This record gives sequence, C-alpha cells and structure tokens, in this order.
Amino acid sequence: MRFTVSSTALSSKLNALSRVINSKNSLPILADFVFDIQGGVLHLTASDSENVMKTQLELAESNGDGRFAIGNHDLLEAVKGFSEQPITFDVDQQANIAKISYQNGLFSLPVENADEFPMTQGVSDSATVITIPNALLAENINRSLFATAQDELRPVMNGVYFDLTPECLAIVASDGHKLVRNKILTIHSEQPASFILPKKPASLLKNLLGKDGGDVIIRFDERNAQISYGDGELTCRLIEGRYPNYNSVIPQNNPNQLTVDRLALQAALRRVQPFANDSSNLIRFHVEGGTLQLDAEDYDFSKTATERMSCEYNGQPMSIGFKGSSFIEILGNFDCQEVILQLADPSRAGLVLPSEQPENQDVLMLMMPMLIND
Repeated sequence: MRFTVSSTALSSKLNALSRVINSKNSLPILADFVFDIQGGVLHLTASDSENVMKTQLELAESNGDGRFAIGNHDLLEAVKGFSEQPITFDVDQQANIAKISYQNGLFSLPVENADEFPMTQGVSDSATVITIPNALLAENINRSLFATAQDELRPVMNGVYFDLTPECLAIVASDGHKLVRNKILTIHSEQPASFILPKKPASLLKNLLGKDGGDVIIRFDERNAQISYGDGELTCRLIEGRYPNYNSVIPQNNPNQLTVDRLALQAALRRVQPFANDSSNLIRFHVEGGTLQLDAEDYDFSKTATERMSCEYNGQPMSIGFKGSSFIEILGNFDCQEVILQLADPSRAGLVLPSEQPENQDVLMLMMPMLIND
C-alpha cells in the first residue's frame, strides 16, 4: 500500500491527536496512531481507551485501501521538523514495516495490525443531540474548566456539567468553594437531559475548538458522548452519577452591590496576596462608600498588606473574607472591563458577574466566603 500526503497537514493532525494518548498505557497499541485509508481519504485515530479522537485528511495520491497502526512518538518526532512537502508512505503489511520517503531522505518504522486497536463504543440510537456553535462551546468550556474539582470521593465534581432544560443549556463547574454557571439562552429542549463531561475530554475540546464558524454536534446517552466538530470527532466515556443541585447554593437576595474595574482589582489582589497566610490565603474585603480596601496578614511571619481602590458601591458597610488565589482565577476568566460583586452578608456566598453579559448568555461565578476575625 502506497500513499502520499502533505507533511504539514499530517503533522498538524497528528499533534492534535497525540494529546489524547497517555504516557503509560494498559495496552501497548494505545501508544499508536491508527491509519485507515479509504477512497483517497486518510482517517486517523488515537485513544486512551476512555477517549477516542478521530480526524481525516485528503491524500494527494493513494493506490489502495488498508489499515495499520504506527507508534506515535517516533512518527511525531520525524514529521514535525519538515517544511511543507509531500511525504510518501510505502507500507508492507506482510513485513510489518512502513518506509516513509521525503524530499531529501527516507526513514522506516515498524507497523502493527490495526485490528488489535480497541473498538470505539458509540452512543445509542436514543441519544440526545445538542447543536452548539464552535466558538461558543470553546468559550464556555474555557470559562468553566478552572472551577472543576479533583475529588476522589465525589467524582461527579471532577467534570463540566451540561444541563439542558426547557429554558436554556447551562454549563456548570464547581469544586465546592467556587462555582461557574453559564446559561446559553438560545439552546433549550422541552425534554430535559444532562451529562457530566470529564476534565480530560473537556481540556482536549478547549484546545481543538477554534474561533472559526460551524457547529459542534454533541450526541450523548447515559454512558458516552460523541462530539463532532469540523473534520474531527471525539468519543468519550462520561462521569456517571447525579450532579448536585447547583441552583440551590446561589443566593437570590443580594442587596449590596459593588462595581469595580476587573483588571485593577486583579492586580491589587496579586500585590497583597503574597502577604496572606500560606495555608488559608485569606484576603479581607472591606467595602464602604466608594472605597474597597483589601487586607492580607500573616502574623506568624509579621507580614501585613493593605491596598485601597475606588469603586461604586450601594449597600451597607461590610467586611468579608475570600481566598485570594481563587478570586484572582475567577477574575481571570472574565473578559469584560468591569465586574459586579453582589453580596448578602459576610456568611453567604458572593456572586461575581460581568458588567455586561455576553449576547444570549447569562454568566455567573460564585465564591464561598471565609471566616474572618474582626
């Protein structure tokens, strides 16, 4: 079997697929890429047994159909240094060898029988389907991923929750201390459905989805999801279990509202955070009139820091404690100029919202308070 392909196109596809492959695998063949040539099109597959990624590209030439598997590391190293040029694969499946020739040379690599590669478990015919614009899904995953947990006791918290309701599609992540809830108001269904996407496939999608147009089609059932985008497809096993009722932890009546420049607050927090206690990372927010005061202290090492900044505030004077590093993360996942901090009292969660919501979306982040000694 012989075929010719663009070096840069192949390198780009293999680099994207390689992100799914683990450094250590339960089956040796899971360290391979599967090449499947059908009718002048090369179909590429990689897997870690729970997540399967597929993509395809047109071949410049091919003289037949066939399948084989080839080790990812050596092939990636070989093709990534090429300038744009045609490279030709001559595959001898009897001798289990592939000779790969290019403009100035040739190398050979062993190949394996692709039939040993684990089969993909697809989704059932009764799967729920969600269609969502490519850039919108990327934006929402990017905004949510940082809030997922790493909790062995509650694995449902370790993923991004997609909650399809008659009102909207909510994309939610929480580690119990912070929470992100994105509502996409243009996507809804009379038949409610939900799934929990694990962190690894969510991270893969974050890197794969671009700002280009087109839609992503998500088909999911109780166990698996199949996500189709552009010329690629990701099939993954879902986290099973019931996600907590995230709406119940969002306080509804927050009469104290603070509006402040997002980047200025983020910079101020970065300056005072090194003076906070290492174990608690507690920053005290005191807001009164048009002034927000940030205080950090670590009496074990005789360190304190205070910074004041102007803001707009309509509410009672209040002091409330937040974990500095988490608050910096929350601010970093907005892209608006100003944020609104809604507060009820020092013992209840604070809500952080953009001053202007993205079109047809409702974005909210929540931060649990920390106990402060007045």
